[in-house]
Amino acid sequence: MTRYGNVQVQITVKDGNITAADVLQVPMSDRHDEMINSMAVPVYNQEAVSAQSAQIDVVSGATYTWQGYTQSLQSAIDQAHL
Repeated sequence: MTRYGNVQVQITVKDGNITAADVLQVPMSDRHDEMINSMAVPVYNQEAVSAQSAQIDVVSGATYTWQGYTQSLQSAIDQAHL
């Protein structure tokens, strides 16, 4: 949960590695959310796969999304026992 809504991340794991990260839920309640998240989410998804962890950089202007994304990502990583 973020200040602006829920963020939910799903990961795909193969042979103990994150092969994909996808957002199932992200705030998109107005044009501002749409603009920020349509830019930030693909970057976060790519960074999650590259980093193989929740230790990813924040995209400028998308701090709240980043906070929710990294928390959900870490939860998914923990559930996958990585």
